[in-house]
Amino acid sequence: MQELREKKQRGERITALTAYDYPTARLLDEAGIDVILVGDSLGMVVLGYKDTTQVTLGEMLHHTRAVSRADTHALVVADLPIHTYDTPDQAVRSARELVEAGAEAVKLEGGISRVAQIKAIVDDGIPLMGHIGMLPQSVREEGGYKVKGRTAAEAVTLLEDAHAVEGAGAFAVVLEIVSSGAAREITAALSIPTLGIGSGNGCDGEILVTHDLIGLFPWFTPKFVKPEANVAAEMRAAFRAFIDRTRRTQKASQV
Repeated sequence: MQELREKKQRGERITALTAYDYPTARLLDEAGIDVILVGDSLGMVVLGYKDTTQVTLGEMLHHTRAVSRADTHALVVADLPIHTYDTPDQAVRSARELVEAGAEAVKLEGGISRVAQIKAIVDDGIPLMGHIGMLPQSVREEGGYKVKGRTAAEAVTLLEDAHAVEGAGAFAVVLEIVSSGAAREITAALSIPTLGIGSGNGCDGEILVTHDLIGLFPWFTPKFVKPEANVAAEMRAAFRAFIDRTRRTQKASQV
């Protein structure tokens, strides 16, 4: 956590990607990633849910254990899924379970409304990453994934949330789908690092869903993502080659 703060002070960009399994975590670590997030985004890109609101703590623990087995140099952060931190006491219990599963820090969504939970977790000795802006766990109430901070009033509210998260003890904060201007203002106002996702280039670093970055979930790619690969196409080609080769090959007894 201190290394991330020092990167912000030096003006070095912080890199973060998601992992939900052992091989991906190892590959990310070998590439030199700073932060690995076991995100509840696994609900969509791994488990086939429509959004993150169906992800359970049990599922997060399962995937956190898999990632932690990679024994990475990168900081492993795990998401607290919806309704596992409704109260401060519940938040601490849930965070402890994720740490026991191998997480080095946890992340939860919300600003001022979650200050009590953030303080309780941090006071329990568990490092916490905040998350403000678009909150995926609230997507159904929000009616979709919408850019935050476009108006002056929204920008002020986001800044207040950011200060609240920092004041409660978070070591970093994710800004999701926040207008670039508001994200830049928040980043300049905080002493803790900001990690943007769909929030422009003014944050201290960037975080993405790995499946989006490498083209492993071809049925949907967020507009703000520029894939660096098309892994799904490579996999399809390999599968078809295997199927074709197998069907063309005669059984040994027929040769």
